[in-house]
Amino acid sequence: MSDSSNTIIVLGGGLAGLSAGYALTKAGCTVSVFERDTVVGGLSKTIERNGFRFDLGGHRFFTKDESIDAFVRELMGTELVSVQRSSRIYMRGKYFDYPLRPINAMFGLGLPTTARILADYAKETFNRATDRPEPVSLEDWVVRNFGRTMFSIYFKEYSEKVWGIDCSMICASWVAQRIKGLSLATAIKNAFFKFSGRGLATLTDSFLYPSLGIGRISDRLRSEIETSNTVSTNAGIVAINHRDHRIESVTIRDQDRLRTIAADEFISSIPVTSLVRMLNPAPPAWILETAARLRFRDLVVVAIMVDREQVTDQTWIYIPEQKIPFGRIHEPTNWSRAMAPAGKSLVIAEYFSFQGDPVWSMSDEGLSELTVDHLARLGFLARRDLLDSMVVRVPKAYPLFKVGYRQYADALYEFLGRFENLHSTGRSGMFRYYNMDVAIRSGLETASVVARTSLRTGIVDVDEPVLAGT
Repeated sequence: MSDSSNTIIVLGGGLAGLSAGYALTKAGCTVSVFERDTVVGGLSKTIERNGFRFDLGGHRFFTKDESIDAFVRELMGTELVSVQRSSRIYMRGKYFDYPLRPINAMFGLGLPTTARILADYAKETFNRATDRPEPVSLEDWVVRNFGRTMFSIYFKEYSEKVWGIDCSMICASWVAQRIKGLSLATAIKNAFFKFSGRGLATLTDSFLYPSLGIGRISDRLRSEIETSNTVSTNAGIVAINHRDHRIESVTIRDQDRLRTIAADEFISSIPVTSLVRMLNPAPPAWILETAARLRFRDLVVVAIMVDREQVTDQTWIYIPEQKIPFGRIHEPTNWSRAMAPAGKSLVIAEYFSFQGDPVWSMSDEGLSELTVDHLARLGFLARRDLLDSMVVRVPKAYPLFKVGYRQYADALYEFLGRFENLHSTGRSGMFRYYNMDVAIRSGLETASVVARTSLRTGIVDVDEPVLAGT
């Protein structure tokens, strides 16, 4: 079945796709957004179960970009609350402040270990003044910026738990971008001189959060799009049909029926590896082989609902040790009391996984039992507190930045760039690590490009306020 032409189709209803759809809607364009999940938001959505609400890992909104800050504040109005960040690392049976505070580290690790950390750091600071090759891996970068002892204690085990590969195989450019500007010297300055990480997102002391969960940002974007356009959920892309370096239409499985929909411009925020496999006709074999070299890390989220008002007093607790299966926990009611019924709370455990591995394949009952068992051992709750549990599996949650990934990603984008009316955006669409603010900006910037290049009459100038700053 073939439908009549739409001006712009957006593939994927995550933050980037929705932001693009929102901006183009405000610009007066005809837009259709298609999302394969039953709800919008992608990784930035909120799950509700019997009055309990939780995000897929707990996502804060923080940005140094004044235009994006103003955009989200205007969009969300009075729904936003300010949350003070208080995070810790649980390791060796003790809690360490995160970001690192030297006094806490000294008492937690002991003076001899602290002395080794500082000696290593001094050594690496001296070595950086010499002509040394640029770091290639996460291990290279952390040792260069923090020293070998700090790498072994704080970075190695947790990073390998999160990414599922050795630190020598994780690309240095990712960690350099992720904790840009952070070094032991910065952490010390933050601890002793109340630097508070101004300008460093890694060290920020507070963030904004919608009182009913981070998914409300996606919900609001959807509502604004639907004032004059459409957002379809449960609508997975089956094929992307093209000819002569132009995308002509997409075939969508919508409510168990196939629809082929034509359009003038196409914005894709779906995983780039999936995008190339959907091209019809199929791309050259070398492109498919290149796409197969790019991988994603998957996520399993386990929510444990409890008959207690509070379990922890932290924003996040990071757990690097391999003997504890989950890597991070948080308690949504510490972000907003509205995330659970009165007098109740819930703890969210994140398991970093690959599809098909033992964690991914474990039954919901088994995962819930495993989570409760370890939370009880850690002293967070007793089994009698348990009210309910829920498991959510999130495929392709994070791009996996292995050493050498960039050449494969660049090859895909050089090939996709040949399609004059196809525009990629967002974390999965660009195979980049984007925080929420950057994902939103990515969508707005893509909308600006589409608005400029579209030949459809009646599109307003891109200097309209909705696109300002993009």
